[in-house]
Amino acid sequence: METILRPLTVVGGSILLTLVIGWATDLLLRKADARHPETPLWGLLRRARIPYQVMLCAALLRGSYVEAQVFPEHRATVGRVLTLLLIGSVAWLVTRIAAAVVEASYSRYAHAHAQRDPARVRRVRTQVSLIMRVVTAVVAVVAVAAMLLTFPAMRAAGASLLASAGILGIVAGVAAQSTLSNMFAGFQIAFGDMVRMGDTVVVDGEWGTVEEITLTFLAVRTWDERRITMPVSYFTSKPFENWSRGTPQMTGTVFWHLDHTAPLDLMRERLRDILRECPAWDGRDYNLTVTDSTPNTMQVRALVTAKDADDIWTVRVTVREGMIRWLADEHPYALPRVNTADAALRPSADGLHRPHRPSPDGSPRRFPEQPAKTL
Repeated sequence: METILRPLTVVGGSILLTLVIGWATDLLLRKADARHPETPLWGLLRRARIPYQVMLCAALLRGSYVEAQVFPEHRATVGRVLTLLLIGSVAWLVTRIAAAVVEASYSRYAHAHAQRDPARVRRVRTQVSLIMRVVTAVVAVVAVAAMLLTFPAMRAAGASLLASAGILGIVAGVAAQSTLSNMFAGFQIAFGDMVRMGDTVVVDGEWGTVEEITLTFLAVRTWDERRITMPVSYFTSKPFENWSRGTPQMTGTVFWHLDHTAPLDLMRERLRDILRECPAWDGRDYNLTVTDSTPNTMQVRALVTAKDADDIWTVRVTVREGMIRWLADEHPYALPRVNTADAALRPSADGLHRPHRPSPDGSPRRFPEQPAKTL
């Protein structure tokens, strides 16, 4: 009977004590979160309750499994398994706590500076993200090393591993040259303020927003919701456009190819009216000029402004559509045409035949009859 009650008492007591301590800790964190609404730290720390309970249970079982006399012939194996579980849960808990502290600090900083300096907030967000990844990687490496050192064979091989560390380091450096270059490029991007999470960039002709930056790759979300994944070394070795660097304000262009008879003054007035009705226009500036001319058409360009890249796209498409619709309804003669019929001829005063010219409203121009010459 004792062989059954003892293991149940030790294991059940460890699990019950773990649940009680975990519940009490979670209750304290909830009260602290309600008492301090100015910081999300206490609420974020509640995310670590699972690794916290796993660590408690592993520690209690590791200290009392001998008394439980469970599988006494495999005591060393059970102890090593519980030790590995304890090391892994501690690493998991440390990572969660570090993530909670970093995220809470960033949230307070972003809340205080989001309106005054959004570019710097994006920069800090990029740095925090990369630092958190480095911390996670370091904790994972230390945890794996600690797990390996629990095996006697690994401790015995430690001296030989240290003796050959120089050669192995050179070989690993040559083999992982690309990975290391991307890693250093990630640090350069994070602390060199070249590109930040949330920036609008153009890479390889694709326009999108930087969605994720890691130590090795960078993900850009395009306007049509595609994801372009590129190595971070690309942004340190090749030119790219960053529309969010400095001020986010932008100037956009809209082009039309129109007939030479297009009413430019009326178009300038119509452009002003269209912009006044467009909420995306920031009201800074607008302009309409003729930038080129061909024998058949002329190129008309409108300059418009907006507060960022998203709004400039909205303004451009709104102006383009509104102007073409207005020209088609009010001044159809201003739109380019391709003549597929022979020109109508009229007799001239010198006896030659000349083509009719269309009037500005698109109808054939009427010419008075020429009196016949008398000898």
